[in-house]
Amino acid sequence: MNQLTPEEIEYIELQFIEILNVCPRCKTDEDKAKVRKAFDLANEAHKSARRRSGEPYIFHPIEVSKICAQEIGLGTTSLICALLHDVVEDTDISLEQIRNMFGDKVATIIDGLTKIAAIFDQSLSLQAENFRKMLLTLSDDVRVILIKLADRLHNMRTLEALPEYKQAKIAAETLFIYAPLAHRLGLYAIKTELEDLCLKVQHPVIYSEIKRKLAESALDRQKYINRFSMPIISKLKDNNLEYSITGRPKSVYSIWNKMNIKNVGFEEIYDLFAIRIIFDTEGEQSEKKQCWNIYSLVTDIYQPKPDRLRDWVSTPKANGYEALHTTVMGPDGKWVEVQIRSKRMDEIAERGYAAHWKYKGDQDDESELDKWIKKIREMLENPESDALEFLNNFKMNLFASEIFVFTPKGQLRRLPKESTALDFAFDIHSQIGNHAIGAKVNHKLVSLGHKLKSGDQVEILTSEIQLPQLEWLEMVETVKAKSKIKEHFKNDRREKIVKGKTTLEETFLDINMPINSQIFRRIMSYLGTYSKEELYYKIGNGEVDFTELKKAVKRKSRSKWIRYWQIQISKTTSRLPLMKRSPDTPVGNVEPIKPNKKVPLSIEENLEQKNVSIAKCCNPIPGDDVIGYINDDSMVIIHKKSCNYAVRLMSSFGNRVIPVKWTAQKVLSFLARIELNGIDNIGVVSNITNLISKELDVNMRSIYFDAHDGIFEGYIDLYVKNTSQLTELVQKIRKVKGINKVTRVEDFEEDLE
Repeated sequence: MNQLTPEEIEYIELQFIEILNVCPRCKTDEDKAKVRKAFDLANEAHKSARRRSGEPYIFHPIEVSKICAQEIGLGTTSLICALLHDVVEDTDISLEQIRNMFGDKVATIIDGLTKIAAIFDQSLSLQAENFRKMLLTLSDDVRVILIKLADRLHNMRTLEALPEYKQAKIAAETLFIYAPLAHRLGLYAIKTELEDLCLKVQHPVIYSEIKRKLAESALDRQKYINRFSMPIISKLKDNNLEYSITGRPKSVYSIWNKMNIKNVGFEEIYDLFAIRIIFDTEGEQSEKKQCWNIYSLVTDIYQPKPDRLRDWVSTPKANGYEALHTTVMGPDGKWVEVQIRSKRMDEIAERGYAAHWKYKGDQDDESELDKWIKKIREMLENPESDALEFLNNFKMNLFASEIFVFTPKGQLRRLPKESTALDFAFDIHSQIGNHAIGAKVNHKLVSLGHKLKSGDQVEILTSEIQLPQLEWLEMVETVKAKSKIKEHFKNDRREKIVKGKTTLEETFLDINMPINSQIFRRIMSYLGTYSKEELYYKIGNGEVDFTELKKAVKRKSRSKWIRYWQIQISKTTSRLPLMKRSPDTPVGNVEPIKPNKKVPLSIEENLEQKNVSIAKCCNPIPGDDVIGYINDDSMVIIHKKSCNYAVRLMSSFGNRVIPVKWTAQKVLSFLARIELNGIDNIGVVSNITNLISKELDVNMRSIYFDAHDGIFEGYIDLYVKNTSQLTELVQKIRKVKGINKVTRVEDFEEDLE
């Protein structure tokens, strides 16, 4: 039934020729023979398999290899790995067979691409473990991640054949990890497409609406681009420059993101497109000068916006991106972003690391991308045992916005945004961090917890007697700082364990009492410890009164001993750490739901009688796009699909996420928040509250308003039945005299007493 048809066999053979055509670096006969060998092996291994869409499985590795060659610019080794990336996982071919046929390098890359087959604790995220394994290989070869990105891009392009819950899981993973990773590696085109495809899955109606509006405005946009560009073209020609000018529309995702952040409609996004000027020049030495020359020509014609100049020519981004960006006032009072870059800069911007490698050649200077990969190696030296913590730290530190700070001697250091003086100290050297007592920022004395800003010059003050403090963990943002602080306490703990063991043995030797298993049990019970290691640590840390300990051990009465044991067990139990419980997790005896991922769970009238709860982090209401997450207590927590916490859940625990749908709600009400501002007229607040409670018959939970300089602003928490009722309420409040703006707050945490 799964045998290939003659048409499919013919198409597959044509694809081999296509792969060679789109691979500029597969030109020698030896390279072509290697690709052919891998192609034939993959074709034979997958010949009886088909994808969910019904097409032969071999189509997938073929498309992944074409993305690697054409859209990323990788060479022969990468193509071989792309063709074989699923062979070890999905067929009987072993990694050793791959190694024997294609060598160690191909085998290492494929091993990094192969998912973990072992079964992990259900409390861990398999996806997080997979990602950590890829990163371990990345520290040796960045091609692992590049091929994985190509694999993810093709999966996103062909997502329609999967069930809705799987689409949601894959889209969340992509948005949480892979799109930012593509951006960090400089793959702008792939990053943009991944984000758009995620939005198409998570919010299909919004995606289609923005696409429609972009299509409708395309002609007017092109006319404006032509009108804007003509004076610039004339200037560039007068200066005998080789150039091209294109108008680049913003991606659907970036428009949606800006609409959300600014709480505005599509029509209010003024910078829907950017003009890109790409010039040709000989030698990198003149590129910087040429960028500023073109900037001068553009700003001679159009007035620039001073706070919108971005100079990534003098200081490239960490992903290698170089360009000069400015925003100028164009015809009809419209702001237009102008991007200026050379052909070399443009190829690096679009194709990322592969193009960077091509242009770098044999130069010895270390690029920012190389430094970034070094940071990954540094993180992997002491990976956290908790894969999810590792994943979150990786994302936070390596995908975060950056700041640029300077040492006293003027050396530039890059740190994640929100980094502190203590982060800077550990970034310089772990010993400077360990002994830091304060800092001078721009020659002014500050605390170690002082948050740094771009342009700060930082000097760390140290003392030999200073050692890391536990509260430092709350002061730092970077993984390096956290891991070094934790490492200090691990070493300190080891030393105290050794000291405690020696002290205990010497103490009982002095009273001629050998320490047997029975004595150990009595000691551990008395001290409320659960292991010898914990016992030794308490002794080494000076927490034990040996006089009382000896008395407890020498007790002879069995009945007293039993009672003593029971009391200590009670004490011990009270000391056990409580399991963290989400505030949105109901408590009580409930029947667990057995969800069917193919059939959405209905949120019905008897919500309170089921083990279903509304998440307090985003407070969804009927009409919102939602998902359900099954927690450790078999409770189903309902989150908005757009909720940041839900995105993390879907990316890390996709197997626990289920589709849900609202049914008609006649009785239940749900908490929502609206934010509003306007002119502080007498009686305006009264008019609003009367409208809500009397005319619209909506109950309010809390109201907060603040007035200053004749303007009021605030929020109202109220109970509504669905999004339709909330939309109607917002529209009516907007008509109240003096009201300037009313919007729903999408994500807020309910104030819990």
